[in-house]
Amino acid sequence: MIIDITEIQDIHFFFRLESFQEVYGILWVFAPIFILVLGITISVLAIVWLEREISAGIQQRIGPEYTGPFGVLQALADGTKLLFKENLIPSRGDIRLFSIGPSISVISIIISYSVIPFGYNFVLSDLNIGVFLWIAISSIAPIGLLMSGYGSNNKYSFLGGLRAAAQSISYEIPLTLCVLSISLLSNSLSTVDIVDAQSKYGFWGWNLWRQPMGFIVFLISSLAECERLPFDLPEAEEELVAGYQTEYSGIKFGLFYVASYLNLLISSLFVTVLYLGGSNISIPYIFVSEFFQINKAYGVFVTIIGIFITLAKTYLFLFVSITTRWTLPRLRIDQLLNLGWKFLLPISLGNLLLTTSSQLFSL
Repeated sequence: MIIDITEIQDIHFFFRLESFQEVYGILWVFAPIFILVLGITISVLAIVWLEREISAGIQQRIGPEYTGPFGVLQALADGTKLLFKENLIPSRGDIRLFSIGPSISVISIIISYSVIPFGYNFVLSDLNIGVFLWIAISSIAPIGLLMSGYGSNNKYSFLGGLRAAAQSISYEIPLTLCVLSISLLSNSLSTVDIVDAQSKYGFWGWNLWRQPMGFIVFLISSLAECERLPFDLPEAEEELVAGYQTEYSGIKFGLFYVASYLNLLISSLFVTVLYLGGSNISIPYIFVSEFFQINKAYGVFVTIIGIFITLAKTYLFLFVSITTRWTLPRLRIDQLLNLGWKFLLPISLGNLLLTTSSQLFSL
């Protein structure tokens, strides 16, 4: 059998084309993930800089100003310093738990970003149980803190891990009940559907006006979940040195530092998505999906505007949480648990009951 040279060239071209398509498909899968991780990294650096500037203003002092213009590169310099610091491991601790704990905390928080609709048609994964995925994944982070506290073989670290677990349990339940109320109003657990349900009446269609008590409970529970003042009992410096972070140094300590701001950012994003209309442009009776059908280019422009609107609302909540941290004193552990079990839980249950009743009467 004689094979022509042109046939061999055609076969080689076909295989090269197939390989190119496979590579292109792989790149197309990882491109959104890379963009998301890059955006999250830049946002965390911006939050660190913003907190330092706000805290400096509240305390009437000068914040970072020498590392880069206006000190914007100070967080990057701190991260580089932690990267090259020695990674110490307790001699009598559990090395596996000690090493795995920070990774679990960071990874569980990063996964939650996959269901956030930053703009119209700009979401990594539009799941029909998006908000429940966030609740389930966020419940894993305290397990990492408990593992870190136990694996450190330090009494202060272990107490910090126990406090993190107790605090998580007491505030996850009210937070979940508030999410259920929002899901009943939107008839969906998808974050995209929840945002769309708030878009009909613009600014007045936000769930903030239909769920004021739920918004307050969700706001307090989010701050408690982020373990920031006045709810930073797991790492209270005056009581527990640094809590579950006491024995950590170098990059592992940096992971906890990053996880704290990642958690703050994801909580702020969910406040925006669930109660502040997400990426909606807040003009009644204007639907972005219709613009996509009319003009694709204009739809892309609206998506970009939606991303900026989402970030603006998110950073508004970040400003509130940062200001709260630097103005309010820390609660005692008994006050914190009483607030969660005796006040927020009954209020969230009552809010869910009222929401269910209103939905039944509206049928």
